[in-house]
Amino acid sequence: MAIELYRSQIEKELVRSIELLGEKNGLRDACEYALLNGGKRLRPMIVLMIADALGKGADAMPAALSVEFFHTASLIADDLPCMDNDDFRRNRPSLHKAFGESAAILASYALIAEGYGGIYRNSKSYPEGAVICLEAATRCAGINGATGGQFFDLYPPGYSLEAVQKIIYQKTVTLFEISFIFGWVFGGGDLKRLDEIKLCAYHLGLAFQTADDLIDGSQDSRINMAIAVGVEKAEQIFTSELEAFIESLKKLGLWNEGFQELVEYLSNYRYCTH
Repeated sequence: MAIELYRSQIEKELVRSIELLGEKNGLRDACEYALLNGGKRLRPMIVLMIADALGKGADAMPAALSVEFFHTASLIADDLPCMDNDDFRRNRPSLHKAFGESAAILASYALIAEGYGGIYRNSKSYPEGAVICLEAATRCAGINGATGGQFFDLYPPGYSLEAVQKIIYQKTVTLFEISFIFGWVFGGGDLKRLDEIKLCAYHLGLAFQTADDLIDGSQDSRINMAIAVGVEKAEQIFTSELEAFIESLKKLGLWNEGFQELVEYLSNYRYCTH
């Protein structure tokens, strides 16, 4: 399967990337623990799948790892007692449980910084792309993106469909948007089509989070899509967004084996359990 091959490549490079964090010490160990704690690796996978679909032989692995660094940093923060207060992440103790809260916070800082380092490393082969990807990472990871999304998840601006979509966009869609932009830019895509790339990421992010909300359903302690509009309407939104995602991929020339497998995975994902 294409997805498994991509995941295997990413896992190997993540192990190698630990050396980039500097000499071995307690903080580096904390970063390693968080980075190598499994996961679907969907976001870095998307970077590589887009670059490969463009067919220009570009190496987008440094940018792919960047996205995983950003994502892992956000998970570390989400799990903290002052946030979601989760003791476990992927059936292992959360980072703050294994290494302490101070080390966890510092590890999240370190991984965010290393995420920007990946943009720099990838830009050596394409300097012009660095500015675009730097803007995307700054916007999507900051107060108007994932950081702000976590805030609104804790303190919802309301309980309407619009409020839920705002939270989903900032907390979930933006990290997918980084993946799509990094893959497209460092893969050599037409920069005039960046708006289409962002829209494609939006459809995926909304479908992905809606599927997740359907799994959680009314058991989630916070407002989500299934609670806001009901399960039946949420199912309709999921189907509509997944279809729009497929159409966007086809228009962009990205409908390859990897994305076909990703769509199949998403189609079945909402029937999974945590």
